[in-house]
Amino acid sequence: MRYLIYIKFIFAFFVLSNYVHAQNQTPLHYSFQATINSAPASLPFSNSITDIEIQGDTIWLGTGKGLSRSADGGQIWKNYFRTSPFGEEDISAIAVKGKEIWVATAHSVERDGQSLPEGSGIKYSSDGGESWQSNPQPVDVNNVDTLYWNSKSLIRALGITTAINNITYDIAVTDSTVWICSFAGMARKSNDKGKTWQRVILPPDKLNSISPNDSLVFDLSPSGGALGLQNNLNHRAFSVFAENDSTIWIGSAGGINKSTDRGKSWIKFTHQNESSPISGNFVVSIGKQTSGTKNIIWAATITAEDASEKRGVSFSTDGGITWSQTLLGEFAHNLGFKNNIAYAATDNGIFRSSDFGASWMQTGTIYDKSLKQRYTQTGFFTIAAQADTIWCGGSDGIAKTIDNATSLFGSSWTILHASQPLSSSGDVYAYPNPFSPNNEVIRIHYSTNGNDAQVTIRVFDFGMNLVRTVIQNVPRDGAREHDEMWDGKNDNTKLVPNGVYFYQVIVGNNEPRWGKILVIK
Repeated sequence: MRYLIYIKFIFAFFVLSNYVHAQNQTPLHYSFQATINSAPASLPFSNSITDIEIQGDTIWLGTGKGLSRSADGGQIWKNYFRTSPFGEEDISAIAVKGKEIWVATAHSVERDGQSLPEGSGIKYSSDGGESWQSNPQPVDVNNVDTLYWNSKSLIRALGITTAINNITYDIAVTDSTVWICSFAGMARKSNDKGKTWQRVILPPDKLNSISPNDSLVFDLSPSGGALGLQNNLNHRAFSVFAENDSTIWIGSAGGINKSTDRGKSWIKFTHQNESSPISGNFVVSIGKQTSGTKNIIWAATITAEDASEKRGVSFSTDGGITWSQTLLGEFAHNLGFKNNIAYAATDNGIFRSSDFGASWMQTGTIYDKSLKQRYTQTGFFTIAAQADTIWCGGSDGIAKTIDNATSLFGSSWTILHASQPLSSSGDVYAYPNPFSPNNEVIRIHYSTNGNDAQVTIRVFDFGMNLVRTVIQNVPRDGAREHDEMWDGKNDNTKLVPNGVYFYQVIVGNNEPRWGKILVIK
């Protein structure tokens, strides 16, 4: 079964002829054959890390298996999966301000043979995550509403009457307002802790700015369609950043929008409307770097519809008046900052710049020398700095490294994989399960009963035909539990078809242990 996790970027935009038919990109919802409860754990429950938010000593993770929190640098985790009000929902966005925690959740639903993503609501905590209130995903009552911007304007708004494809991908919090971007659900804000939501009126594609003093006639609509409304790419809101309580930045499929009066007026920056523009109009992340007297707004800017646009990262040192482009060709998902250093999480790994985008270094192989494991996936979705510790998240768990004068960035890595301790020495399980070999590997988790031994692991198809010998007579020590990876390929290096597979673990001369794997591509 497939569930929405995040993958912020290869999605509905290119096929959104009607917002309820947006393209679905739904990586697998990871599951374990281990007991899950709300007691403190040594690891998060999922290897799909879609969001990292850090405040002080506390780390918050958005994952394919719910929300996780650590207050001690990642030694112990509180996992909210299968607790109220989170249930088994995926996490699509997190925002933290002091003890206020805002979390958006989502899942997938089957409609007419298609698996479609659906927003399932906004969760809010005022006490650092100890207690929660849950609000439904914002939806409208009418198909079309008329918004009263001022007496001189006529603005019709598409009513978003369903939570399907209406998923909150980003959240920002100011002193009295929470801001969300929900793509098909557009940009919205709440002044009463999420009980009610109002549309944020952004400029249409044809205008570069709007003000309450203007005479305006346009449609607030991310899609056209049968209702006769004009489609505006700039109303497909995806990212939001609160620079302070007055200055709000919203990224859409049509550019970057900035307000300095709490969202009353907006100016828009696009690839087309400036002499020094952003690289592309699809803005998937916005953040701010503060270094000395420098305040730099950064954005992950990928291509929308204009062939002249490029994937890359754009930044401005003058509040958006001019933009510089860097990392051109890279698909950046998220940005992180530590003083004068900027980090970009991309499809091709983590990039680091200590000279404000003039040059970048790229991570090579990420290998944990202590666990003797490598990070198997190239791409990363999210990154954040906690003092000198840089936390990176993707579809193969968490990788962290120290970046300071005595420990160079990437010289040493710690990898956190979401394996849970075996219930007994003779137990075995595989995770994530089911899994998709298109974008992940599966790990077979076992122990050698406390003794050094030679281990053989084989994979068979449903007819018990040998598919792959993962390892054969490989020595493993008895001091710890082990993971062995299978990439979903047979012995001829071809990806196996969807279906049920069985794995066999032979430790020394002991009886084989068996488990089952479901492959879904």
